[in-house]
Amino acid sequence: MTTVVLLGPQQPVPDVGAALAVAHVKGPVALVTAGWQERESDDQALIETLGVKAVNLTLHARSEQVFTEDPEFSAAHKAKQGRLRLVNDFYRIRLDHEFEAARSISVRHVDPELLAEEQIESVEALKQLDRDHLERCQIKHDELADRWRPFERPAIARHRRELAAILSDVEAVVVMGGHVVSLLNRMKLFGLVGLCKNQRWFAAAAGAMVLTERIFLFHDFPPHGTGIAEVLDRGFGLVRDLVVLPDFRHRIDAGDAAGIARFVRRTSPATCVALDAGARVHVEGGQVRHALCHRLDADGFIEERWTG
Repeated sequence: MTTVVLLGPQQPVPDVGAALAVAHVKGPVALVTAGWQERESDDQALIETLGVKAVNLTLHARSEQVFTEDPEFSAAHKAKQGRLRLVNDFYRIRLDHEFEAARSISVRHVDPELLAEEQIESVEALKQLDRDHLERCQIKHDELADRWRPFERPAIARHRRELAAILSDVEAVVVMGGHVVSLLNRMKLFGLVGLCKNQRWFAAAAGAMVLTERIFLFHDFPPHGTGIAEVLDRGFGLVRDLVVLPDFRHRIDAGDAAGIARFVRRTSPATCVALDAGARVHVEGGQVRHALCHRLDADGFIEERWTG
């Protein structure tokens, strides 16, 4: 049974080292900082806080090497990403219209029973949009994999052998946050999860998001655009029935009970957990065993210090 510990943001003070200590991890550990992109190797300050020996898997740098050595695959990968961005644009257009309809319906002065029925229909429409988007994204991923067989490409196969050798000597994998799309894509490119055997996982912020089944982007106070949460893609599914929302105090309007309730019902039957600094969620075999974080409930409130 895979053990996963989900953590909140690591700023201003990282606490992943404390989580490793509590779990009696002696090291060494493998470090994934691909979400930091070009700053991936700026890891010395982090490593000093871990308390154990760590080796950075440098997935971002490895991916750049692959794209340089294999220009045909690089072009195909970029084309897939470009198509996914367009698919996401169209999803956002549909989502904007459906969300506005849901909001308009929610303030109508009609019979309460009828209004409740219509609100359920609104949530179901949003859920269907999310399901359709995830399916379309998966089709694009599968098309690339079926045509190009990435793991058989010499450049990728070489890095996978190197990564497998490193992972065979580590006790745990630590996945940091950063740019969630970059992190997800680099871990997929090398099939990192499949290369791991009995290692425990410790994942913070965006790292926690990618280990779940569905990755939702959310921000009630965006610098531009509308603050409508959207499903980005499927994650690796090491954690089931959980939607992870890191850094929620800066991203969620706690006073918008109707919006929180709509989102919780939209993501059901998964549990929505809000992770701030110091949060912990312990998962065994895909299921939450115990936690110390916050939970969003279907009535639109945030249950603080949820314990799982």
